[in-house]
Amino acid sequence: MARTKNIITRFAEKDLPDFEPEAKVGLIATVNSDGLPHITLITALQAKTPEKLIWGQFSEGLSKLNVRSNPKTGFLIMTLSKSLWRGKALWTHCETHGEDYMMFNTKPMFRYNAYFGIHTVHYMDLVGTYGKERLPMRRIVISTLLTRMAKSPARAGKDERILKPWAEGLFNRLDSLKFLSIIDSDGFPIIIPLIQCQASDSTRLVFSPRAYRDEFGSLKAGTDVAVFGLTLDMEDVLVRGVFRGFEDFRNTRLGIIDINWVYNSMPPKHGQIYPETELNPVTEF
Repeated sequence: MARTKNIITRFAEKDLPDFEPEAKVGLIATVNSDGLPHITLITALQAKTPEKLIWGQFSEGLSKLNVRSNPKTGFLIMTLSKSLWRGKALWTHCETHGEDYMMFNTKPMFRYNAYFGIHTVHYMDLVGTYGKERLPMRRIVISTLLTRMAKSPARAGKDERILKPWAEGLFNRLDSLKFLSIIDSDGFPIIIPLIQCQASDSTRLVFSPRAYRDEFGSLKAGTDVAVFGLTLDMEDVLVRGVFRGFEDFRNTRLGIIDINWVYNSMPPKHGQIYPETELNPVTEF
């Protein structure tokens, strides 16, 4: 993992109940067929035992395809109290029936939903975790303010628009959450909170590295990254790009990510937003 200290191979038994509520952030990072990171919001992610994670699927998307071809995943679970657990896990199989299937479908979010329920349960073996963490809120607030102050001179200055105005606004909301994923040296994706990240324009994201400095310190220029943006209303967008390194703007050090791909990961219709794809007429019904 990008951070090598305090890695354990079991969740603490006392932490398992914290994973069960539906009102939490659950993220899974996968690796696509091109070896690039992908992040998906899966609130139905929890620990089944100290060594196993499970999650329920109710919609289709790229992550469900990715794990079948490459079972190496990263995960993040964050509660409303700002406690979080991160780590790596290995996808093993999925089931369409059984006690876990029944458990997910009796939760209020899915039991009383007239449009969808959990149709598949996925299973993963825990590979490693940092254990329970707390968001470093003081550093995040300072990093957010520094990013906001210094981001204007960091504009890429391109004429082309990549992020739609709505997505650019999401990244610039001070109450939105952002998370970065990269592929670690062992081929597993990892997830790092990047809440301070903002858009300097529609083609570039920037961030102060004061929060999670030790992890961003090992991030090399030229690395392919994915950044997931999420609001408290569960609106989200995923972008991918290239980390260009750190530069100083207005006496503030900022990390720079040039965007080259945008994806709508919200149900019911997942799909690539940029580069734009050709619309094909429906000829068969």
